[in-house]
Amino acid sequence: MNAGEVMSHNPISASAEAGLAEALRLMFDHHISGLPVVDAGAGLVGILTEGDLLRRSELGTAGQRSGWLDLLTMPGRLASDYVRTHTRRVGEIMTRDVVSVAEDTPLTEVVRLMERHRIKRVPVLRDGALIGIVSRADLLCAIRRLLVAEPKTAASDETVRQHVLAELARAPWAPHGLTVDVVNGVVTLDGVILDERMRRALRVAAENVPGVKAVADRIVWVEPHSGMIFEAPSGKES
Repeated sequence: MNAGEVMSHNPISASAEAGLAEALRLMFDHHISGLPVVDAGAGLVGILTEGDLLRRSELGTAGQRSGWLDLLTMPGRLASDYVRTHTRRVGEIMTRDVVSVAEDTPLTEVVRLMERHRIKRVPVLRDGALIGIVSRADLLCAIRRLLVAEPKTAASDETVRQHVLAELARAPWAPHGLTVDVVNGVVTLDGVILDERMRRALRVAAENVPGVKAVADRIVWVEPHSGMIFEAPSGKES
């Protein structure tokens, strides 16, 4: 999937000249924690987030340096800090270095950017113009849509079996020599694992295949250091 498939279209935005009170009203009214900032000529010029508003004179959280530290700090830096904590104009407090993506950017890259930059939303641009935004909430909505989507046609047992095998073939952690049988939508997993954590992963991999009604665990765990053999828990079927 890519950004264009999950993004919120026509995101609410503000201008750099907007007042802070108006920007906050937009955020409250639309239940959003980040507001793209746009300019008619330059396109996206920044983003206003909750993090930009943590240190404010109104809250008494602007912070004060000790006298000797003020002496070591350049006056220009102190002046910039004052603007951020006291300004009432969006353009003077917004984050200017905005991480953005194109609509065809894979979601793997979108999520990587979110994690790397510790951000909750990524604006989506087309030719420099803001056309959408991908937030964590948008990702959750996409997950929900996929989870509740019903298969269009019922799959045969053999088709289900092949899909389970294909999923395991893609998993670098999956053991070799595992037997997979499917009868009336019930997948039976049989084989040997050398790490008990594989048991749960194998069950999850099978459960996620469309058409699977239940998973029967017949897997034996051999502890590699002691050589002890542990049978599958009795009646283990999910």
